[in-house]
Amino acid sequence: MLLSKEEKIKYLGFNDFWFIVIGTIILSTITDYLFNGGSFIRYPLPEAIVNWSISLLFSIVNWMMMRAVMIRLRKQFLNFKKSLIRISVLFLVIILIIILVDRLGSFVLGLIFGSTYNHPSRLELLIPILLISIMTLSIYEAIYFYTQLKKSVREEEQAKQVIVEAQLDALRNQARPHFLFNSLNTLRDIIENDPKSEAIDFVDKLSDVYRFILESGNSNLITLRDEFKFAQAYMYIQSERFGDNIQLDWQVSVDHMNMKLIPMSVQLLLENAIKHNVISKAKPLTIRVYTEDDILIVQNNIQAKSTQLPSTKIGLDSLQKRYNLISGQSLIITDDNRDFKVGIPLIHSSNN
Repeated sequence: MLLSKEEKIKYLGFNDFWFIVIGTIILSTITDYLFNGGSFIRYPLPEAIVNWSISLLFSIVNWMMMRAVMIRLRKQFLNFKKSLIRISVLFLVIILIIILVDRLGSFVLGLIFGSTYNHPSRLELLIPILLISIMTLSIYEAIYFYTQLKKSVREEEQAKQVIVEAQLDALRNQARPHFLFNSLNTLRDIIENDPKSEAIDFVDKLSDVYRFILESGNSNLITLRDEFKFAQAYMYIQSERFGDNIQLDWQVSVDHMNMKLIPMSVQLLLENAIKHNVISKAKPLTIRVYTEDDILIVQNNIQAKSTQLPSTKIGLDSLQKRYNLISGQSLIITDDNRDFKVGIPLIHSSNN
């Protein structure tokens, strides 16, 4: 049965051209030794070549017929769960093929060579050929099962990846409206406190921030350096509202700036600190951003508001889920009633 390279990979698990060539030569040599005692040892060279060629012919015919049936059954029983049925049917067909090839071959060779052709007895021929055929097909089956297993594992990983990407997209889509929701609250406060020009400046800065969000696109990770620039732009917007009442202390070593983290993660933590705490001249909010080992820590003093602004309550939870999906790591959250800390595991560029 002629198959394209793609079909061989699909139904056999590999391109078996050289397996057939080498296999039939080995099988014909074994068969000749079993039934003729080794023609090249016992007979003159011309007769030995004839005997070995007959064994080669039987080997090729048996091999190709069994291979054709095996491919046919694999096409019919595509479901891996039906492998037992397929192998059982194949085993029965092998016996029929061996008997058929033996009888037809013996008849044809008897006509050609007449009384000089001494064919072994049926049982003497059947059992060794059957064992050899089963060994050959076992190799085919082992390779086929291995490739199918690899394929199923690969497909399972691809399916998991699709699910993860879908989850990340959903979480990213949560994060962006969350940021807009809180930014609009800030804009409302600015408008309430008057100057129109400040509102215009705020909108301009907000557009810069959203430009960053669009440029980061669907990236799962960005460098800490880029996140720092974004955080600075965000804090500039907040300083328009709070002035010196917010104190940001950024102490991150240069060595960590090329490591990666989730986009908008630092900004989200800054936003949460601003949103949930009193900020005034009497009670300034101090936010520290620093690193310990390969963990970026965002820390703020706790001075909770008596009344909270409306909250989507998805920011920190969304960030936590995204970290779990992308890196398998979790945020480190601590609250001692004095300071609130969130540790973000930084990811080496070589790990993604």
